[in-house]
Amino acid sequence: MRDAEFLIEAMTGQLRALLTRRRIVEPALVGIHTGGVWVAERLRARLDIATPLGRLDISFYRDDFSRIGVNPQVRPSELPFDVDGRHLVLIDDVLYTGRTVRAALNELFDYGRPASVLLAALVDRGGRELPIEANVVGAHLTLSSDQHVQLTGPDPLQLLIQTATP
Repeated sequence: MRDAEFLIEAMTGQLRALLTRRRIVEPALVGIHTGGVWVAERLRARLDIATPLGRLDISFYRDDFSRIGVNPQVRPSELPFDVDGRHLVLIDDVLYTGRTVRAALNELFDYGRPASVLLAALVDRGGRELPIEANVVGAHLTLSSDQHVQLTGPDPLQLLIQTATP
């Protein structure tokens, strides 16, 4: 698998080009805890964005919350900027079913109505259950249903592919 930092560098070029095409000058980046925040921190530095980084913990917004229970590592979300009328880039480490992104969008709209939301993902592994697609992707992976991809970090960032044991 490619190095996570290499993929983030590729995402930086894609995102810079997309923002230029859309004439978005100063977007706000919002990372989804935990891996999405790590990726967002690196993208923010590479793109030289002055706006502080937003962080979302979508634990209470998940549609499977009642099934998975309370996550002992729930963190408060932090959006140190006004969401209303703002161009946002939502960033996650792994895009799979789309349910995490849906939950993140629900939470973002609880804070206000952004002008636009772009989606960036370090890895898109397919398997969508909802009609959600990333605008910027570091890598597309095809994995079997018993495989999972995980980003570990924050220093160094490493992508791991794990196979579930029966």
